[in-house]
Amino acid sequence: MGTTAPPTATVITTETQLALQVTSGEANSPENADASENADTSEDTELEITVTAQRREENPQDVPISLTVLTEPEIEDADVTSFEKVAGNTPNFNWFSPTDSRSFSFYSVRGLSNFNFASRDSVGFFVDDVPLDYGGTLESDFPDLERVEILRGPQNTLYGRSAQAGVVNLITRKPTNDFEGNAALSFGSENNLNLRAGISGPLIEDALFFRLAGTFGRRDGFYNNLFLDGEEFDEKLGGNIRGKLLWTPSDRWEISFNAFYENNQDGTYPFVPLDDTPFEIEQDFNGFNTLKTNSQALKIIYRDDNVQATSISTRRFSEFNVQTDLDQSTIDGGFFENDNASTIFSQELRIQSPDDSESRWQWLIGGYFESRTFDENGRGVRLGNDAGLILPAPLNVPGARTESFGELVDTTFAGFGQVSYRPVDALRLTVGLRYENVSSVLNSLRQVLTFPGAPPIPLGNFDGTEQTSTALLPRFAIDYQLSPNATVYGTVARGFRPGGVNIFADDATSLVYEPERSWNFEVGVKSNWLDNRLGINLSLFTNSIEDYQVITVDPITFTPVGIFNGDANVKGLELEMRATPVEGLDLTASLGLLDAEFTDFTDVATGTDFTGNRLPYSPSFTFNVAAQYRSSFGLFVRGEVQGVGETFFEEANAQNIRQGAYVLVNARLGYEFGSSGIFLFANNLFDTRYVTQAFNLGVAGVASGSYGTPRTFGVQFRTRF
Repeated sequence: MGTTAPPTATVITTETQLALQVTSGEANSPENADASENADTSEDTELEITVTAQRREENPQDVPISLTVLTEPEIEDADVTSFEKVAGNTPNFNWFSPTDSRSFSFYSVRGLSNFNFASRDSVGFFVDDVPLDYGGTLESDFPDLERVEILRGPQNTLYGRSAQAGVVNLITRKPTNDFEGNAALSFGSENNLNLRAGISGPLIEDALFFRLAGTFGRRDGFYNNLFLDGEEFDEKLGGNIRGKLLWTPSDRWEISFNAFYENNQDGTYPFVPLDDTPFEIEQDFNGFNTLKTNSQALKIIYRDDNVQATSISTRRFSEFNVQTDLDQSTIDGGFFENDNASTIFSQELRIQSPDDSESRWQWLIGGYFESRTFDENGRGVRLGNDAGLILPAPLNVPGARTESFGELVDTTFAGFGQVSYRPVDALRLTVGLRYENVSSVLNSLRQVLTFPGAPPIPLGNFDGTEQTSTALLPRFAIDYQLSPNATVYGTVARGFRPGGVNIFADDATSLVYEPERSWNFEVGVKSNWLDNRLGINLSLFTNSIEDYQVITVDPITFTPVGIFNGDANVKGLELEMRATPVEGLDLTASLGLLDAEFTDFTDVATGTDFTGNRLPYSPSFTFNVAAQYRSSFGLFVRGEVQGVGETFFEEANAQNIRQGAYVLVNARLGYEFGSSGIFLFANNLFDTRYVTQAFNLGVAGVASGSYGTPRTFGVQFRTRF
C-alpha cells in the first residue's frame, strides 16, 4: 500500500546488515517516511530492519537470543493490533483470551505463565518503554505499531524490569519531520466496528515533532443470554488515544514524551459452563467489565562519540472493575464483584557504549527503581434471594455479603550490566550480571462479612505482612559467525520471579509465597540461504525451575486460597523460517515444541502428588504457517494456519477441562490502489470451538471456563496520506 504499484518485500542479508528491500512504483511512499523529496522513482529503496532487544540498534540475526521480530509491513499485512495476534505469529508464545474480550487473560512463554496471577508477571510487557502488569489490564488495541520484538528466555541484564520467561516489546511509530497520516475502518461479524487513525508532523521543523494515534471500537457479544431474552453478554465498547512529542535540540540530545489514555466499558468476563451450547447461556445476571488506563513516559537520550546515556521515567495507572454471576444459572444465587487498581512508577538509568562504536568492546550498566501499588477496593460476594440453593446455613442469608479491602506495595531496586568482547571479528563473548531486591509489603488487608441489618463481622486483618526477595542473576553468551550467512550461539542465564505477599489471601497460612528461580540453557543457529531467499532460525533450550509458584483457587469465588512451591523442568525447541521463492510471494512458518512438567510437587493442602503432570497453560506445541502474495496490479492474498497443542489449565491436569490440539485458519483478500487498500477478512474460517481458560468451580466442581473467538468475517479499508 502507499505506491502506485504495491511494493514487494524481500529480506536480504549482507555481512553487516539485514534489510527489507521494498520495490516501489512511486517515490516518497508513506512506507518510506525518510525518503528524500527528490528520490529517483526508478530506484529501489532499502529499509533496514533493526531491533533494540539488547538496548542498542542491531541486526536481529546478530542477537544471540531466541528472538522474533514483526516489522511494520508484516504488522499491517497480518493486521496485528493485540498481544493475542502477536502470540499467534510467535513460537511457544500463547495468549489465552476469552472471546477476544478485555477480561483477564492468561499467557505463557516457553511454558512459564501468569497462572499465579497474584505474583509479578513472568513475562515483561512493554509499550514504548512503559512496563505493563497484571493479566486483567493487558488487553488493549494497539494501533500505529512500528515494530514488535519478542525475546524468549530470561532477560535480566539489559532491561530495567527483569523477566523470567521473556520480553514482549511493542514500539509505536515515532513522530516525523514531514506531515503524514493513516486511517483504517473495519466492520464485521457481531456488528464489530473498529476505527483507527494517526497523524504526525513537525511543530518546529527539524526540532520538535508530534504524533497522535487512537482507536475506537464496539461489537455485540458472542454469547446470547436466553434467560434474559437474548441479551448480549460479552459485548465491547471503548477506545484509546496516544500522544507523542519528540524534541531534538541538537544531534546529541533526543527527548521524548508520550501519554496514553484508554476507557473500555465492556460486558462481563465470559466465564460460563463448558457444555454442548458454548455461546448460549441462561443466567439471571449479566454483569459488566470496565478497564480504565492512563500512562506517561519521559525518555531522555544523550549521545556522543564515547558514550550513550538514557533515562526513562514512567507512570501507569489501571483500574479494573468486574461483576459476574456467582452461580452461572437462572437462580438468584448472587454475584461476584472485584474492584482493583494498580499504579506503577518506574525509573531506569543506563549508560552504554555508543551503537556505532567500532571497538571490540561493548558495554552497558544500569539501575532500576519501581514502585507498584495494588489496591483492592472491594472484592467479594453478594448473595441473592436463592442463596440457600447454593450454600449451606448459616452463610446462605439473602443479602449477605463478603468484602475485602487492601493495599499491597511492591518496591524493586536493581543494578545490572553487560559486557561483550570480540577477540576476533567472528567471535563474541558476553557476560552480564544483575542484582535485584524486591520488597512486598501488605499495608492493609481487611475482610468482613455483613448480614442484612447487622454490623460487619471482621473475618481477618493482616496489616503489615512483609516478604523480601533478593537475587543475583548472571548471564553468559557466546556467538560465532560461521559465514556471512550463518551464526551459532549459546547462552546460560539465571531466571527469577520474586516472592511476595498474596493480597487475595483469606487466611494467614496463604499470605506469603517464596521466589521462583531457574537456570536456562540454550543453543541456536541463525542463517540465510539461496541468495537470501530462505532464512532459518533454530533454538534448543532447557529450563530447570526451583520453587515454581503454584496457585490454588476457591471453587466458589475463584480467588486464590494458597500459593505453594514445587520444582519443574521445561525443555523444547523453536524453529522459524522465512522464504521468498518468487517475487511478490512471501512464506513464513514457525514451530514450537514444549515439554513442561512438574518434577516435584505435592499440594500441601490436600497431600496430592502432582509430580509428572504438565504445567498449566503450556501447550505441547504451537505452529504458524502463512503464505502471502502481492501482485504488481494490486491484488493481495494472505492465508494463515495456526495450531496449538494439548493444554491443561490447572496443576491436577483434570481431563474434563483439558483442551485438545486444534487448528485455526485465517484469510485476507484485498485490492491495493495508490496509498489505499480494501480487504475482506475471515478469522477462524472453519469455526473451530476451543477452550482458552477452564476450572472446576462450585461445590459440585462444575467444568467452567471461556471459549476462544468463533468465526468472524468482515471488510477493512486502509489508507495513508
